[in-house]
Amino acid sequence: MILYYILVPLAWLVFHIGFRVRCEGRENLKKIGTKGCIIAPNHISAIDPVFVVIARFWGQRMTVFAKKELFEINAFLSWFFRCAGAVCVRGTKEEVSVIEDTVKSAGGRQHCCSSRRTREQEGKFLPLKSGLFVIAAAANVDVVPCRIYYDTPDGKMKLFCKVRVIFGEPMPAAQFAMEGRRDIKKLRENKQAVLDAWSEL
Repeated sequence: MILYYILVPLAWLVFHIGFRVRCEGRENLKKIGTKGCIIAPNHISAIDPVFVVIARFWGQRMTVFAKKELFEINAFLSWFFRCAGAVCVRGTKEEVSVIEDTVKSAGGRQHCCSSRRTREQEGKFLPLKSGLFVIAAAANVDVVPCRIYYDTPDGKMKLFCKVRVIFGEPMPAAQFAMEGRRDIKKLRENKQAVLDAWSEL
């Protein structure tokens, strides 16, 4: 816990030296108050979650779900990400376990959950995964759409580039309610709603 409040400000300083980070819509996060929520960012770079954490930079601790590749860069970064609140998700069985643990804690914590299986390509949104929506429905928490822009010719992250992190209006928990995890119709509607929210940001 102590390491978290040391490492996040440190990351904020380091990333503001290496990048020009601008946050928009932070007031939308404040509308959540002390309630839990799911922050749903688009996915361009492997370190997108780091920009979400440092752009947010206020309030209660946040958990970040990250795929295993992020923890395989080197031992130091793996340690850093874990201390900063990142949770490594390696496969389908582990995803189920993480979802169950998250539902238990989501009522009082913010979670950054990438709902993407792969990164965006050529500026296009790719199909979303269902885990984010299962968590939101089971935990009865709002979803905050978040979009990241890299101000580069190809839209990809480059050292010293400008980075915009935009938080949208919270999407109410009731919108994500489902009859069950296999409520395909509702999942499809929820995925489209997030895609529409990203497009508007």
